[in-house]
Amino acid sequence: MRVLFVHQNFPGQFAHLAPALAARGDEVAVLTMSNASPSGMRVLRHRPERSNTPGLPIPLQEFESKYLRADSAMRAAHRLMQDGFQPDLIVAHPGWGESLFLKDVWPDAKMLCYWEFFYRARGADVGFDPEFSVDDLAARAKLRLKNAAQLVALEAADWGIAPTNWQKRQYPQWAQQRISVIHDGIDTERVAPRAGAEVRLQKADKRLRAGEEVITFVNRNLEPYRGYHIFMRALPEILARRPAARVLIVGGNEVSYGAAPPKGQSWKAIFQREVADRLDLSRVHFLGRVPYATYLQMLQVSAVHVYLTYPFVLSWSLLEAMSAGCLIVGSRTPPVEEVVRHGENGLLVDFFDVEAWAATVAEALQHPTRYAPLRQAARETVRANYDLRRICLPRQVQLLDALAAGEQPSV
Repeated sequence: MRVLFVHQNFPGQFAHLAPALAARGDEVAVLTMSNASPSGMRVLRHRPERSNTPGLPIPLQEFESKYLRADSAMRAAHRLMQDGFQPDLIVAHPGWGESLFLKDVWPDAKMLCYWEFFYRARGADVGFDPEFSVDDLAARAKLRLKNAAQLVALEAADWGIAPTNWQKRQYPQWAQQRISVIHDGIDTERVAPRAGAEVRLQKADKRLRAGEEVITFVNRNLEPYRGYHIFMRALPEILARRPAARVLIVGGNEVSYGAAPPKGQSWKAIFQREVADRLDLSRVHFLGRVPYATYLQMLQVSAVHVYLTYPFVLSWSLLEAMSAGCLIVGSRTPPVEEVVRHGENGLLVDFFDVEAWAATVAEALQHPTRYAPLRQAARETVRANYDLRRICLPRQVQLLDALAAGEQPSV
């Protein structure tokens, strides 16, 4: 089988799937804007020839950016076609526009798209947090235009894949009939509890070990979409109640989702300043972005792992924390509720209830034995439903094989 993977930041969600196909002997090509050099795959890079038109309204700039990437990807794909490459299957993440014209280059190829998130003016992330919400006609109109490229891609795709049921349900009803729910997968053999795990904090010249009161909080960037502001507001009370606790915070200072902070500032600094006079910063360790091995060590020493999110894309980090046997204290929001069941494999707290966050985390630290069964249940949840090798990857490969063969995949 010949397969073309299309992802602006390859490998992205295809980090396991693409190598698995190459390893079994399929001819795999990659169309990307990243500098990835995967073994055993043909890589074709592309770059848009120009940037946005000056003076274009911001909503149109976003659509034009997707068009420019689509045009660039189409030209690169045409060169690949002229060179004799005819894919049986195109596997694409359409979020940045690259997949828009690929079926025009290869009309006979099947196309599978990774559907990550469909924006809505109501019922999801937009309007969820009153502190950062802008709910007016212009904002709603912008969302419709934000979805425009996805709607074109939905029409062109033969089938789709979504990582969670909740993310699938954000798409139009007519589109859901052609979307299978299969998560990217968690390597539960690598991401597992480890007795005697420890983390060395070089700046603090200290080692933290499993069994100590270690609170972990992990995100790509520290920002409101992932509840950083709520967590920081709860921290003073948590640390006051638990004088031996330490906090490990991983995340950058950029913005992955939502509005940017005021110019020249970062969300990290803004909410750190808000509680600075009530917070013992000697026990709060901002680690920035860390190597994956360090991140795993953090999860393995964690006494309580705090995870918040708007109704939005579910983070890999939550499932990895569960796989590592962490005690999860998560936000009672739909993406989290799909995975975490309160009192069974974790604890859930209303996203905005700062007092409840402080009380729940403090109690969890105080009674580790009481909540030990939830840690084991969290790991078993991931092993039973999201295991990479036994469940997710085989289902992904089966889906691709069926689609390439012209069969009707199961939803």
